[in-house]
Amino acid sequence: MPANLPPQYFEAEQNYRLAKNPAEKIAALEEMLAIMPKHKGTDHLRAKLRARIAKLTEASEKKLATKRASVVIEREGAAQVAVIGLPNAGKSQLISSITNASPTVADYPFTTHSATPGMMEFENIKIQLIDTPPLVPQSIDFWLPPMLRRADALLIIVDLADAPLEQMEAITAQLEKMRIEIGGDKAKALIIGNKLDLDNASRNYTALKNEYEGRLPVIAISAREGTGLEELKAKIYEVLDIIRVYTKAPGKKPDFNDPIILERGSTLADAAAEVHKDFLAKLKYARIWGSGKHDGVMAKRDHILQDGDIIELHL
Repeated sequence: MPANLPPQYFEAEQNYRLAKNPAEKIAALEEMLAIMPKHKGTDHLRAKLRARIAKLTEASEKKLATKRASVVIEREGAAQVAVIGLPNAGKSQLISSITNASPTVADYPFTTHSATPGMMEFENIKIQLIDTPPLVPQSIDFWLPPMLRRADALLIIVDLADAPLEQMEAITAQLEKMRIEIGGDKAKALIIGNKLDLDNASRNYTALKNEYEGRLPVIAISAREGTGLEELKAKIYEVLDIIRVYTKAPGKKPDFNDPIILERGSTLADAAAEVHKDFLAKLKYARIWGSGKHDGVMAKRDHILQDGDIIELHL
């Protein structure tokens, strides 16, 4: 299968060749990984790039290796979501309110200097949120653009009490410089209007929603007061556009504590491959509960699964 690499990949590859130090080489390699399409045709190349990153990291000075360890965050849970915004918009307060992380929270800007992950619980799954430095030119390190590209979605936080439309324009401009486009069939994103408890926030939220509704989902919260946080968790799950599928052994009950996480539109074959790499080849048939069908009905490999489906695989 051909790799079918986009033009942006070759630009990043050129940046790798021109890089003058290990940090720049690693940043270029990570950008190549983020841009590269994910399919069988790129598996070998993806592994080769990861090996180069590992070799460069190992050969780098201890200081560089320590720095990379603090900013290259492996995905955990059902998805990885990056939280971005301008200074003092309330990113760290939100992360502190809905995850197990403890970022620095203060009433002055630039309190976040590195990436801080935390796990948000939603029903029976966990979603990883990453607090990032303010999205302004002087604080954008080499590792931030690749991190944002790798994320499954972006949470864009704006201060509802301080010209949120202008904040969105500034954030969008910075993302464009990173070659990150949001909305439509681009990167998944959710606009969060924070500080709903402050004066003029409701009026500014209406203006924000009127401007972006139809292009990007918008929600209002108060991270400090806890207003709208449960609704926000559900909205994040919705924006990720993923589903939960459960497995069961014949004659036994399904385990609802450990769902398979799949992209919406995935098939029974996709679920079988996710359970184990050999299951797809060995699958004889499957029974399914849910999907609007009769319980236990036999399903074909190309059956499109729905959130909450239960599958019983027979090898």
